[in-house]
Amino acid sequence: MKTRSHFLNASRPGCPQAGILLIECLVYIAVFSILMGIGTASFYLFWDYSKSLRYATEDVGSALRAGEGWRADVRAASGKIVVEKTNNGVTVRMPERKRVVVYRLAGDELRREIPAEHSSRVVLAKVKTSEMQPEPRGGVAAWRWELELTQRRPQMRQPLLFTFEAVANQP
Repeated sequence: MKTRSHFLNASRPGCPQAGILLIECLVYIAVFSILMGIGTASFYLFWDYSKSLRYATEDVGSALRAGEGWRADVRAASGKIVVEKTNNGVTVRMPERKRVVVYRLAGDELRREIPAEHSSRVVLAKVKTSEMQPEPRGGVAAWRWELELTQRRPQMRQPLLFTFEAVANQP
């Protein structure tokens, strides 16, 4: 058990134990600073990867919705689907019963247009490549859509590639 005289001796200016507490404090502050720096760097690294994952899931979701809409338009086509390459990009015309649905790739935007209704909307933005082509399979009029989206973040290592297939209801 420590006595009162023991504590008094430790607080004397000439005592060797008086300087150890200051050195220990400086070491603890240095270790704490290093750990906080590593923790902060790790936090921001994981934050960036989290944002990349969120952007990738948003892009995948929008591509899947666009693919399902495209498949519905191919199934609803009542005539021959025509692919046209122009100076402005690629245009795919899908005639339906009372209207024509047009998919137009210009730049990095894929638009779905219905000229008779004067409507146009962006189906997908940030499209790197898009190719809609017929794929005849015996007596079936099948179509394939190969799609690649532009990566929003450099942390993404895998490209966002999609393939959609549909069968037109043509006689």
